[in-house]
Amino acid sequence: MKSLQKRIAIYPGSFDPVTFGHIDIIRTAAKMFDKVYVAIANNTGKKPLFNSQERLAFMKQATKSISGVKVEMFNGLIVNFARKKSARAMIRGIRAVSDFDYEFQMALANQKLEGEIHTVFVMPSEDHFYISSRLIKEIAQFGGDVSRFVPPFVESKLRKKLS
Repeated sequence: MKSLQKRIAIYPGSFDPVTFGHIDIIRTAAKMFDKVYVAIANNTGKKPLFNSQERLAFMKQATKSISGVKVEMFNGLIVNFARKKSARAMIRGIRAVSDFDYEFQMALANQKLEGEIHTVFVMPSEDHFYISSRLIKEIAQFGGDVSRFVPPFVESKLRKKLS
């Protein structure tokens, strides 16, 4: 009897911080794939508000109840991480046309680097469509209420970090 190959996907990002929009996309991906690796970028080119260990802890807590999800850090090219995990799909969130331009460019580059990994664009639900980590940080920086956008444990850390 031939064994069935698992459907494995990677959802990469900086997740600085994780939002309900990210969680929504992860839930959708978990329904589509047997295993979803949430790959948190340790990107030296960006200056994140939260360090890699904080972002890793946030994401693990945010996804602990979603079956089939594993959270890990990665360095370097995401296609190399995907190869190591035997992933055949790259999950990318799309909110607006402006996202599509950048994401389409990344998808084509990844396709050239590794032809066996295909990008799957996932839209968040209408409730989370406009949320971005950058927007959340800006709202929090000016004392705005971010409780509708991020889990409570992220909200409290944001307030501490920005006070």
